[in-house]
Amino acid sequence: MAELAMKDDAASGGAASVARIGSPVDNDSGDVAALDAYSRAVVDVVQVVGPAVVSLSLSRGRRGRTTGQGSGVIVAPDGYVLTNSHVVSKVTKVSASLPDGRTMSGRVVGDDPATDLAVVRLEGTKLPFAQVAADTSPIQGQLAIAIGNPLGFDSTVSAGVVSGLGRSLRGRDGRLIDGVIQHTAPLNPGNSGGPLVDSRGRILGINTAMIARSQGIGFAIAAETAAWVLSQLLSRGRVRRARLGIAAQTRPLDRRMVRHHDLERDSGVEVMSVSKRSPAAACGLREGDIIVAFDGSGVAGIDALHRLLRDWPATKLAELSILRKGRRRTITILPDVD
Repeated sequence: MAELAMKDDAASGGAASVARIGSPVDNDSGDVAALDAYSRAVVDVVQVVGPAVVSLSLSRGRRGRTTGQGSGVIVAPDGYVLTNSHVVSKVTKVSASLPDGRTMSGRVVGDDPATDLAVVRLEGTKLPFAQVAADTSPIQGQLAIAIGNPLGFDSTVSAGVVSGLGRSLRGRDGRLIDGVIQHTAPLNPGNSGGPLVDSRGRILGINTAMIARSQGIGFAIAAETAAWVLSQLLSRGRVRRARLGIAAQTRPLDRRMVRHHDLERDSGVEVMSVSKRSPAAACGLREGDIIVAFDGSGVAGIDALHRLLRDWPATKLAELSILRKGRRRTITILPDVD
């Protein structure tokens, strides 16, 4: 068919049509220029951040056999690696392989299941590293590049976009992880703990999860959270959070009760038990009390209370608004830290 077309064009003097058949793509076109810019952005990021992304081999149990793999990113030249808590949970031995071929042993120096973040210290110095900046502000639709070691394939790169912001995931301790970034860079087992970075090589977050049997839905713990947890783990070895000393559950409230007390929410936090020598015990909180506000903010359930306690100073008093046997009361409590 192409040959017939060529003959017809030639017969009518259409030499230009002959030249177009099989001719190379115009490298000056806008589409190619845009593609080149996209490719350069990804390549530049990989060259800058890639050397700091490590493959973690993990051993659990007495025999010391390798039982899992994950990813991590070196965040300080003296060998501190940020990764996921679930990657290094209950490990007895950690080793890391760097993109330059070096292998180093390591140890877990801090773990925070509430945010699914952990820090590993490698036995090395003057290592390539990437910085975790708390002021990184992702924008929906921007380029997102994941670097990690999925399914044992070291130094694998995938790209997508930031597809959602402000998501929440539940950590292994039952608390919600807020401010999670949703993105479309493909993830597979082994990507956990690796960085999600933008086109300037800044860490947007630490990849933590994907939804099974789905495509294009991955999640990363935001850099703001990661930076805060990192500082806590490096300075204290753990993250300290305010606590009341209660076991509780979310409790729906009767509509008449909500209207009668002019409550902000139609549910609260029911106290199931009070720990001895806890802030709750000291202030007289009882089993069956329903917390409906913490320091003036309405509390709809356990997750809301955890959010309010997360950044509460340990030496600051707070007012609890509670319902006790249908009556509203206010008590003062001094949360401590776990």
